[in-house]
Amino acid sequence: MRWRPRLASVLVSITLVIGLLPLGGVAVLRVYESALVRQTESELIAQGALVAASYRARFEQLTRGRKPAYRVAADYGSPVTSLPRPADPENRWRPRLAVLDLATDAVLPAPEDAIPAAEPPAAVALAVGAELGGILRETQQITLAGIRVTDPAGTIVASTGEELGHSLAHHEEVQRALTGEHVSVMRWRASQLKATRQVPPLDSISRGTRIRVFVALPIVHRERVIGAVLLQRTPANVSQALFYGKRRELLWGGVMLVTVMVGIALLASLLIARPVHALREQARRAARGERGAVTPLARPGTREIAELSETVAEMAQTLEQRATYIRDLAAQVSHEFKTPLTAMRGAVEMLREHGVQMSEAERTRFLDIIEGDATRLSHLVRRLLELARADVMPAGDEQVDFTAALQAAAARHRASGLAVQLDAPPMRAVMSADTLDAVLNTLLDNARSHGGPDARVLLRALEAGPFIDLEVEDDGAGISAANRARVFEPFFTTARDRGGTGLGLSIARALTRAHGGELELLAGERGARFRLRLRKVASE
Repeated sequence: MRWRPRLASVLVSITLVIGLLPLGGVAVLRVYESALVRQTESELIAQGALVAASYRARFEQLTRGRKPAYRVAADYGSPVTSLPRPADPENRWRPRLAVLDLATDAVLPAPEDAIPAAEPPAAVALAVGAELGGILRETQQITLAGIRVTDPAGTIVASTGEELGHSLAHHEEVQRALTGEHVSVMRWRASQLKATRQVPPLDSISRGTRIRVFVALPIVHRERVIGAVLLQRTPANVSQALFYGKRRELLWGGVMLVTVMVGIALLASLLIARPVHALREQARRAARGERGAVTPLARPGTREIAELSETVAEMAQTLEQRATYIRDLAAQVSHEFKTPLTAMRGAVEMLREHGVQMSEAERTRFLDIIEGDATRLSHLVRRLLELARADVMPAGDEQVDFTAALQAAAARHRASGLAVQLDAPPMRAVMSADTLDAVLNTLLDNARSHGGPDARVLLRALEAGPFIDLEVEDDGAGISAANRARVFEPFFTTARDRGGTGLGLSIARALTRAHGGELELLAGERGARFRLRLRKVASE
């Protein structure tokens, strides 16, 4: 039972798996979409770092040396005011990792267009920008990224577009980069906003096609910001990444999903449907009257179905035993009633046909036959009612002084001439006083009836764990081997000529079992030896 799952666990697991499959797919797409955004951010960071290093190197060449091409003031640019990026313990590396996340980061409005600059940039900035412009446009053909380089005032000096001489000083990313900060943001695409005139929903699966990633990096030379690099690109959307770049993986994922669904269906069939179907077939066979049709299932699947199968099998076995008992009892009752009824009918017919010619003695003899058989039938009916009540008697919690009941029964039978010896310590049993007295009377009456006039009976009681065992042993002729197996059968008796009905021991056993005890015949050297086992009242 331990290794079998519960039916509720199987149903809950199946429900959770089925419910989590689509949710898991959505979660995977969300995570993958964020990964695409971070991938784009990483690529832009790498390109921006290269552009910034190239600009700084060329700026150094044009402004330093014995004969610099351009002279700039010592305070050219702006001081770094933002917090420095964290470095490794040796202060050699300052990695810039991708940080954008669609689940937590806000998507900002589309950027404003560049505006005319208030003042022209410095000559050195124009010279460096002119050299980088061609490189940036050629790079854009491969990376698809828009790149713009500004001077310290935010004026564009190099671009992949047609915005040279315009200012980006009003852009938030450029403003922050000119303080020495590295910036990454997501913004809605301006073309998307102009086409739809509304902001796309944030929970859209394909919103990666509606946003752009912006990365701004400062160009720092000798602890002063001499410009900024602004890069932008639209990240790949989920459909492009999956259907064009991950076709094989997507196909395998679909196959795995179908496999999981088929596996769940088979598991439910094995653990639930098949055992229930087997139980139904057993019930149908039992309904058609087939004996032994209901048995515990060999593969019940779950613990509940295993317990149900065993319970139903026990119930079916009990019903079969009860049906057999009722059938046998009906046959025995019919046989027991048939003999006296036949005798009574014959006596009535004789009196009806020849009663006038009969003498008084003959009529009296026939009337005595009728009276005797009627008395026997009445006694049989009373004993049958007692047996029926004993079979259906509910187990109660009544208690009795077991030793006192033994003493009272022994004294009553001693007064009638039966030698009874008693050996019993003080104990209490779970049974009513009247029921215990009826059982004891049956056992002692049997000893008197079958042991003879000089029979002696020994009542010996002792504790046996949670039970009380009472042995009733007589020194009579005993019970033959052929009759030992039948002593508890209803209507079986060897004293029919003395008015015995053969129901006493059957009633006594039924009463004992109704109270959780047992009555059985034990082997003995001589005489009859019965053991009455009753539940003991635990001492407080």
